Amino acid sequence: MVRRRWAVVVGVLAAAAGLLVAGPLTAPATAAPSIGINGITTLLDPPPSGANDWHCKPSDEHPNPVVLVHGLFANQAANWGYFAPLLARHGYCVFSLTYGRNPLAPPPLSQVGGLQPMQESAHELARFVAKVRDATGADKVDIVGHSEGSLMPNYYVKFLGGDEYVEHYVGLTPLWDGTRTLGLAELNNIAVQFGLGPGVGLVLAPLCGSCRQFLHGSPFLAKMNSDGGPAVDGVSYTMIMTKYDEAVVPYTSGRMDGEDATNIVLQDYCPSALSEHVAVGFDPVASQFVLNALDPNHARPVRCYPVGPKH
Repeated sequence: MVRRRWAVVVGVLAAAAGLLVAGPLTAPATAAPSIGINGITTLLDPPPSGANDWHCKPSDEHPNPVVLVHGLFANQAANWGYFAPLLARHGYCVFSLTYGRNPLAPPPLSQVGGLQPMQESAHELARFVAKVRDATGADKVDIVGHSEGSLMPNYYVKFLGGDEYVEHYVGLTPLWDGTRTLGLAELNNIAVQFGLGPGVGLVLAPLCGSCRQFLHGSPFLAKMNSDGGPAVDGVSYTMIMTKYDEAVVPYTSGRMDGEDATNIVLQDYCPSALSEHVAVGFDPVASQFVLNALDPNHARPVRCYPVGPKH
């Protein structure tokens, strides 16, 4: 029974990948240099408009390049069609990558990222940040991540020396305490109790090495929350959540404790904000919080947008 339910889970994840790959693609910006086998861009995954101009030099007003980090079963093209041009219009040098590709995955999973164990993806991100810093001459970068992209980069920050190179860290729909969606965390615990954990790992790992790491109580999250929590001294964190998150359950899993950590629930400021997990990556209310987090010295009041027709 447990194995049958895990087979269903794998099918659901594959279907979700297909939906995300079918999302809007944008025209490429200036082509980026090769970033390794798992980060090679393809015709179906160009950098979003506004991103990866490798000749961009940061201004005095915005000295930190912004690195956009997509979510699970997404890629740079599908995830950042809204935020990349927005940040570029505000004067930032913007860079994005597709990380964690699985070279053994069949289509459509071959066109999405985030599939490798997050420790491996963090090393890939570290190489990309080094490339960005080398190209721009910047001492530090800012990170804006969505879903897995709100979690995985902190492995780089906390365990790979990234705290030296990251100043502002913004997470959209984060999950520091993992997710319990569809009861998967409990199902995983049952599998472990019945000795099926290694078997489940053998089923999921070839397809998605990161999937079990998201679940509440996973060893990856235990390590991330060790030594006083995920927040790292010297990094300014802003976590942006939505009450309508159907992937991070409960949405409060995204809260971060820390001296320099700010937690924002969109509906606490704008009750009319209806964005769920994926839509936060295209949300004009969330974008205002992101801009304020990246430039807190020039923060502006957040404007709420009406939903539906006016009467």
